[in-house]
Amino acid sequence: MPTITIFKQDLEGLLATPGEPPQPITMEQLEDSLMLVKGELKGQNPDTGELRIELQDSNRPDLWCCEGIARQIRVKRLGVLPKYDFLTTKLKSPKQLHVAPGLENVRPYVAACTATGYLVTQEGLAQLIQTQEKLAEMFGRKRRTVSIGIYRLKAIKFPVTYDLVKPDEASFTPLGMDTVMTLGEMLLVHPKGLEFGGILAGHDHLPFLCDANRQALSFPPIINSREAGEIRVGDDALFVEVTGTDLSMVVLTLNIFSANLADRGAVIEPIEVRYPYKTALGLGVITPQDLDKSRKISIGTIEQALGQALGVHEVAKDLTAYGYEVTTKGKSVTVTLPFYRQDLMHAMDVVEDVAISRGYGDFLPVMPSQFTVGGLSRIEEVSDRMRALMVGLGFQEIISNILGSPQDLRDAMRLAGTEWGQLVEVDNVMSQNFSALRQWMLPSLLRVEAASNRAFYPHRIFEAGEVARRDPLQPLGSHTITVLGGMIAHADAHFSEAHSCLDTLFYYVNQAYSLEPIQHPSFLTGRVGGILSEGKQIGVIGELHPEVLERWQIGVPAVAFEINLSELAERS
Repeated sequence: MPTITIFKQDLEGLLATPGEPPQPITMEQLEDSLMLVKGELKGQNPDTGELRIELQDSNRPDLWCCEGIARQIRVKRLGVLPKYDFLTTKLKSPKQLHVAPGLENVRPYVAACTATGYLVTQEGLAQLIQTQEKLAEMFGRKRRTVSIGIYRLKAIKFPVTYDLVKPDEASFTPLGMDTVMTLGEMLLVHPKGLEFGGILAGHDHLPFLCDANRQALSFPPIINSREAGEIRVGDDALFVEVTGTDLSMVVLTLNIFSANLADRGAVIEPIEVRYPYKTALGLGVITPQDLDKSRKISIGTIEQALGQALGVHEVAKDLTAYGYEVTTKGKSVTVTLPFYRQDLMHAMDVVEDVAISRGYGDFLPVMPSQFTVGGLSRIEEVSDRMRALMVGLGFQEIISNILGSPQDLRDAMRLAGTEWGQLVEVDNVMSQNFSALRQWMLPSLLRVEAASNRAFYPHRIFEAGEVARRDPLQPLGSHTITVLGGMIAHADAHFSEAHSCLDTLFYYVNQAYSLEPIQHPSFLTGRVGGILSEGKQIGVIGELHPEVLERWQIGVPAVAFEINLSELAERS
């Protein structure tokens, strides 16, 4: 979860209504108010006024900054979200940003606006930089989906061009450097180029942002130009742009920045982005833009989830005081998120906001009306039995994540394009490292083994846990089972060693089994077998293929086996 740093004096200034002086806020008041943003005060420095706040909501990137926290608290105090004029202002000839052909295959989308009239302070600059980094790192998946650039507006002549150039066709002095470099040199030398250059891997033309005079602004998503892209305290005119691969995320990110700057007193002027190719919002897109995501919800759904009768008008009042636009009809409400939010995915999201707006203390606790005695399920009993046997055989247990990357679960196992490489993937993930559910246990064991090359051999490790496999007959297209995976690694590891362990396991659980030769890309041909029980394959055993070991950087032979414990539990 994101943890941010803000300053108490800055927060107090943002909480004040226009025309009124800031009012001091005590730590007790702050901690109570942080419940509105699912935040927790983690530390403070009374001398500097510095506050460290952890946010418990990864779906609300608008809250990952001082402005967002202050906005949510201020809206609750006022009972309604104030209007932001720049969303409805119709400009006769808005400033334009032109997108070059070909970018649809590299980094297709961009959004931009200008902000004037806000004199950048030390605290404000720190928040701009922090918000830029948090959104690009977490919401933008380390700049892959979203990256942000902020520039001094007075140095820019419109229209701005989002261009596509060869690595040696454009050059400028990047932030953090004193010498002019080409885009290709930045990828090889600049720290940000080394860190984020992989985003543009495989492209012979690179994104380049420049103004009407071809003055370099930035090399998205790598680094800004030092001349136009180095914001200083005292600047009062800014140009903000967001580039990325997901149009709605790009627009939402710009909306958050425009709301933050407007809350600090800036006048936001939208910019028209002109595309040479079709987008979901058209060829000409005015940004910032309200994405206007609405949902109709029955009051009964909200009352049932919260366990308390509230009524239409009370729910509408609570949601309006949380920033929603609400209309009522009969026994339902139609809600629209504020323009800086896009996290309405389920009716329960609205239910949660009703509860937060009212305050959890408003709901009466209900004691359980039935008494039940818990116990282990059959699969857990089998799993515990297998764990005890594996420990008795000299294995060490590991516990790892069910989520992993397709590269580890499929590509590193030589399973690309095979039935064994079919994965259950997560939609709208925050990190590619945790974007798929493991379909078998061996990659988890190999990840531990790869990090254990300094430990004395032999290595004998195992894990009993869940894996997810595709199943078109299931409602969600997949099902979850519990499996046992074991691996032995040392200089003389061979098939018979794993086979003897398998014999012992099945003997003590009183189950018969047999082996049959099979072909499996992760194992050596002729050294791999399917584990059969009652005529059905319930696992696999074999010596790992040298190419798999090389991809995991494991320097000794390894043998492994996997057993479907869910299948065994059903029979026993």
